[in-house]
Amino acid sequence: MSAFETNRWTGVEALALLAGSLAILVSPRQPALLLAGVLGIAYAAYAYGGDAPTPSVSVERELDDPTPEPDETVRVTVTVRNTGESTLPDLRVVDGVPPALEVTDGTARLGTALRPGKRARFSYEVRAVRGEHEWKPMRAIVRNASGSNERVTETNSETVLRCEPRLSATENLPLRGLTTQYAGRITTDVAGAGLEFTSTREYRRGDPLKRVDWNRLARTGELATTEFREERAATVVLLVDARESAYLAPEEDAPNAVERSAEAAGETFVALLNGGDRVGLATFAAESLWLPPGTGDDHRAQGRRLLATHPSLAPTPPEDAAFFPSIRLRRLQRRLPADAQVILFSPLVDDYVVTAARRLDAHGHLVTVVSPDPTADETPGRRLAGVERRNRMSRLRRSGIRVIDWREESLATELARARERWSS
Repeated sequence: MSAFETNRWTGVEALALLAGSLAILVSPRQPALLLAGVLGIAYAAYAYGGDAPTPSVSVERELDDPTPEPDETVRVTVTVRNTGESTLPDLRVVDGVPPALEVTDGTARLGTALRPGKRARFSYEVRAVRGEHEWKPMRAIVRNASGSNERVTETNSETVLRCEPRLSATENLPLRGLTTQYAGRITTDVAGAGLEFTSTREYRRGDPLKRVDWNRLARTGELATTEFREERAATVVLLVDARESAYLAPEEDAPNAVERSAEAAGETFVALLNGGDRVGLATFAAESLWLPPGTGDDHRAQGRRLLATHPSLAPTPPEDAAFFPSIRLRRLQRRLPADAQVILFSPLVDDYVVTAARRLDAHGHLVTVVSPDPTADETPGRRLAGVERRNRMSRLRRSGIRVIDWREESLATELARARERWSS
């Protein structure tokens, strides 16, 4: 707890002394000056006549919906109680709203007076965004009756709002040819069981009857077995660039690149799982996320929870978080399965991500980059940043890495355009 002087009455003593001195020196027949001096002394005595009481307050918060969907409005009701034995003549409280939540109605502060045992209540509304948001301690400021000095303390009641968006699938992202032995949706050049006819061969003892070419048998009397192009599942790791430098947006009220990347990763995660692929999650961040590639409902639920609440994907950038580029990249390379390809979500704000993508691709992990565009063109500096970003995309493409320049349109639209470009 801290005590301060507010300096509200600074100068009152000097004015009182000046008025009294003038009344004595100028003329005793000027009672107005003497009265002003007496009143000034009285005001000074009032101002410095007592200290601010020691605050003892408790706080309770209530959310009308602690697990909302994104963009829903949540009403927060705060109750402040004077748990001490002294009256608080001037109590001011400021609630610790999480930085990512915007107050849309009301105000997260209150000014009141409280007698011992009494309580005051106020409420406000916030707009929910993806993530897990914990309220900070409420700041309480107590002043004495004259307001000349104050005491400041903090008190808290654990309050958490958890917003986990329901993941929906976007259009399937065209994956590159690296596959695993698991059945899935990526066609290969291997003949075997599948959906697309590729050839026939001489019947071998033990071949399944359903793959016998009965038409050929009826026409020529020869037994033959049909071959189909096998489909295998890809092993994919969705890698989100969530470094502090990636929290950029083209406009102040627009979602930043990390928020867009997390949303796109969620859509891609569901789409790939629905297609039978094995999918994992990772981040480039001070506090890294790692979910090994997997399948199934439990894996889907775990991925949804991590994308919504993991600290490395917070809607606002971390404070004083150290990121060690070389260490993070080496650790990721050790974790990646040998057959995994990588879909990297990054605004490409610097050369580090370009180097990381090229290194991963060179080590056999085929890389596709989805890059949300955080640039604008209002100023020369922003236009230069856009040129530098386009140069980085060109360098990646010259290295054989697929890049999707995701601007204002939906990710599904950009994927459709990319699919046409890659297939042409």
